[in-house]
Amino acid sequence: MKNVLNNSKKGILMVTMFVTLLSFANEVSLFKIENDAERTSLTLNNVKQGNLLSIKDDNGIILYKELILQSGIYTKGFDLTSLPNGGYIFELDKDVEIQTIPFTVLSNTVTFKKEMETTIFKPVTRVKGDVVYVSRLSLNKAPMEIAIYFINTESVFSKPELMYSEKIKDTENANRIYKLTGKNKGNYKIVFTTEGRIFTKEINN
Repeated sequence: MKNVLNNSKKGILMVTMFVTLLSFANEVSLFKIENDAERTSLTLNNVKQGNLLSIKDDNGIILYKELILQSGIYTKGFDLTSLPNGGYIFELDKDVEIQTIPFTVLSNTVTFKKEMETTIFKPVTRVKGDVVYVSRLSLNKAPMEIAIYFINTESVFSKPELMYSEKIKDTENANRIYKLTGKNKGNYKIVFTTEGRIFTKEINN
């Protein structure tokens, strides 16, 4: 199916949509938890340098974060018993995915909900010239909104202009191809919104 969107100001944004099988290596459980009365030992397999580990509360407030400095296996002990009663998550932000495991603290007792461990796959964007390839895997078929903005670099006063938007839903594997062309010089920004998160991709022309 093809959808061509004409825009008289900046040229043509051509969108070709198709669905193919997108394969990601879906690892088994990332986390290994050893929990005793005072200390929680967390082991992460197959981490890479630059991955970001964090602890967040139910409101999304970051209570702890650490940049992984060495690839391989990561092990560290945490004292979680001093946290206020409530729900929390360990989160590991990787190259193309975010993995989380929730836990609760109640009266200094820490309980992990390993059956509720989740993986969110990030949209993967690849640029070749003025063609942009987007792929996204969602095992729970979560909807995703895509918005493409044109940024006029010839004027410091211009605001990003929405060129195209769409909402993808009811699919595990989604692929899109966008051909970006414009009469004036400028850059593009693609904003992806899915599962309560926002991901962006800057494209400089």
